[in-house]
Amino acid sequence: MDTHIKKVYVPMTETGFYILLCLRKKAHGYSIVQQVKALTNGEIIISPGTLYGSLSKMEKDGLIRFIREEEKRKIYHITDLGKEILELEMQRINRLYQNMMEVRGSEEYKLF
Repeated sequence: MDTHIKKVYVPMTETGFYILLCLRKKAHGYSIVQQVKALTNGEIIISPGTLYGSLSKMEKDGLIRFIREEEKRKIYHITDLGKEILELEMQRINRLYQNMMEVRGSEEYKLF
């Protein structure tokens, strides 16, 4: 993995994280927005400008790839590099969670 790509994407923005998470299955932009809204109970709503700017950058950087167009909607999917970056970010988030739990002691904390 290119160290520049790793440096740019880890740690990842919430938008970037959710886009890659959603693109583990092929999807178009609007469905990504809807999935993120559902996953976060409406707390995160990605604007079209943010979404399409992120998709463009991620495609250019090789994290996602354009698959095909269906009814004027571009379908994207995560690449192997995107999966590596997503895995690194999930490990980072897990480490943060584990550290938080250690500091908080025996308090129960619900992540989801």
